[in-house]
Amino acid sequence: MPKNIAILGSTGSIGTQTLDVVSQFPERFNARILAAGNNVDLLISQAQKHLPALAIIANKDKYERLHEALAPLGIETAAGEEAIAAAMERDDFDTVVTATVGYSGLLPTIHAIRAGKEIALANKETLVVAGELVSKLLANSKSTVIPVDSEHSAIYQCLVGEDNRTVNKLIITASGGPFRTWKREDIEKVSAEQALRHPRWNMGAKITIDSATMLNKAFEIIEARWLFDIAPDRIEAVVHPQSIVHSMVEFIDGAVKAQLGIPDMHLPIRYALGDASRLVSAERPLSLTDYSTLTFEKPDPEKFPCLTLANRALSEGGNTACVINAANEVAVNAFLKGKISFPAIFDTITEALVNIPFVSSPTLDDYVASHHATIAWAKDKIG
Repeated sequence: MPKNIAILGSTGSIGTQTLDVVSQFPERFNARILAAGNNVDLLISQAQKHLPALAIIANKDKYERLHEALAPLGIETAAGEEAIAAAMERDDFDTVVTATVGYSGLLPTIHAIRAGKEIALANKETLVVAGELVSKLLANSKSTVIPVDSEHSAIYQCLVGEDNRTVNKLIITASGGPFRTWKREDIEKVSAEQALRHPRWNMGAKITIDSATMLNKAFEIIEARWLFDIAPDRIEAVVHPQSIVHSMVEFIDGAVKAQLGIPDMHLPIRYALGDASRLVSAERPLSLTDYSTLTFEKPDPEKFPCLTLANRALSEGGNTACVINAANEVAVNAFLKGKISFPAIFDTITEALVNIPFVSSPTLDDYVASHHATIAWAKDKIG
């Protein structure tokens, strides 16, 4: 029987590519639940094609259109973030792909863990916001997590068959974004249009801006700390503009293992859905003869200060990373709308860390409260 899958964020970049994989392997996978944030038209189109048992739209204002389109097909419909979280406890699916953007992935993932679901994790903010809490929940659940982010999937693949005690360092690669070679003074004047021109990856607007600020790499360092249970001082980022080496693991004997591939998210998605097994690819494989040079360089924290927030979040602990994530969500949205400058994204985050109360041992309620308090403060700050 095919594996039944819930896809959260089905209309986004990862979600649509996950449905590509489902279509490629209909004998192995069945899209049982589809959930999206706002794009109701695409969600309807996806549901009409894949015929899930349930389709959910987070934006309640768009529920009526979803229901009218899908009710004649016998597809159950629902609306709201609460409905998405509650759906994770249904017993008619096996695996959830968490491909939502930002904080919205946290509560559904927690519900999925409590229900013992297999999780293909593409929402890095889940572990950024509440990594310690999620790790504790996983330790007492039959849930398993396989990362979908290309960098963490690469590390996961490099660790297969290895003793984790022999790991010396995790090396996470970064493209460097569109401003890698720019002078600092020029970066300060960039527009949203310029920041959205990623040189290697085709992603949604939010993560593309996070790549431009390199905050996404800070988030990936935090995520790796919890995913692989490794000390923060043994995780580092290196800029690799070609985006062919997706990440590396250095071992205590000096050996370094790397996972290589063309910049295409279908590979880590297939690997995660296939329970870390290799499924046949229809895409063009990597040919190293097409790349005369693969280069690596240290990132510049003066040009990209958001990268330094990883160390701050991991050293301070508590709700620090939660505040960073929430302030960034507001700041990125404001930058995309032309309300603040590119450097003001970092400034907004650091000011939030001063103004939002620190909680050293947060509960889930504390994380939720910190998130909403930061959102409110940042919106008021930006105006």
